[in-house]
Amino acid sequence: MIGIVEIQAAAESIAGHVVRTPTVRSPGLSGFLGVPVTTKLELLQRTGSFKARGATAKLLSLTDAERAAGVVAVSGGNHGIALAHMASALHIKATVVMSRTAPKRAADLVEAAGASLRLTDGMAEAFALTERLRSEGLTLVHPFDDPLVIAGQGTVGLEFTADADEVGGTGALTDVLVSIGGGGLIAGVAAAFKALRPDVRVWGVETVGASAMAEAVAAGGPVTVSLSSIVTTLSAPSASPLTYDHVAALVEDVLVVPDAEAVQGVLDLAEHAKVWAEPAAGCLLPAARQVLERVGDGARLGLVVCGGNATTADIMDWARRFDLR
Repeated sequence: MIGIVEIQAAAESIAGHVVRTPTVRSPGLSGFLGVPVTTKLELLQRTGSFKARGATAKLLSLTDAERAAGVVAVSGGNHGIALAHMASALHIKATVVMSRTAPKRAADLVEAAGASLRLTDGMAEAFALTERLRSEGLTLVHPFDDPLVIAGQGTVGLEFTADADEVGGTGALTDVLVSIGGGGLIAGVAAAFKALRPDVRVWGVETVGASAMAEAVAAGGPVTVSLSSIVTTLSAPSASPLTYDHVAALVEDVLVVPDAEAVQGVLDLAEHAKVWAEPAAGCLLPAARQVLERVGDGARLGLVVCGGNATTADIMDWARRFDLR
């Protein structure tokens, strides 16, 4: 299990390489949801998502030999973008493996950063190719199944706990919602909150067709799931034992919402919070309503707005597909 000591060490390591993103009260979302809402705007992080944190923590740990050999990662979008940019900044050769279903913009950004891009027919094939490249000598920078990556992502929670009281007053948060792909972000955030603010409940959020952690919780351990969600940045084929153990021990529950509601959440975030997020963050709003139904009056919500790497064209296409207004 990752603890606060590892997260604090990661924070010291990556300081100067990543942005301390804003933690702000959102009057618009507070009015929309009917309770006080504080947002951690991780979509303003370098490369547009929290992924820069974990990638940097891992890259900074490499030996000289590992740096010389290069690194490899599998990604649904944001992890690949982050690794490509941060590896370039640290002068490390990177290979990123992505499914052809990943957003074209993500693939373009990976190549623009100078990484070698390898495309496969699906995420299962992407993970298999990544493992082969690892066996050939490249160092794996896993998107979630790595203690250093989890500790790096946990710096989101470290900052959120420190800043929330300042912007929201004493006892600013009762419940924090975090999106889940493979579970690296929620594992780190939950570890930080449970160490520093154990009274705060942490909730995970997934989409239908990308619910690896919810199915792991139901099964009592990681299972392989079929992927069909449009939210490719949440589409891990399974959780890992490491991330599952953190969720089982530290997270209140994992909520699952339909793709259409996640896209509607993007539109609602734009209108009420004045931020342009991606569906992986949009899913937090419908899940927040589920949380409020369960915890009742007096809730004070924290939302980790994890990323903003979606184009206007993508969102409008999905809005038309789901007949959203």
